[in-house]
Amino acid sequence: MSSIHAQRELDALDKPIARRVSKFLYERVANLEHPSQIGEQLHGTLGEYWKYRVGDYRIICSLEDDRLVVLVLRIGHRREIYKR
Repeated sequence: MSSIHAQRELDALDKPIARRVSKFLYERVANLEHPSQIGEQLHGTLGEYWKYRVGDYRIICSLEDDRLVVLVLRIGHRREIYKR
């Protein structure tokens, strides 16, 4: 899975939802010293990833704290995001 996949998922969302997700990432997450402050770590086999909630949508990320990088892997509705 790559950030290109996440960009395609973002592009497939309705424009108002895509703007809301982008705004959340740029205004809330990007300004944090530690992005894990507002996210939640996933459980089980996905435990290395973090999620952010934006309404009914979820953003699945890989956090690299040593370089303050947030790599977005998936974006989708909560009923579909954890499948695959």
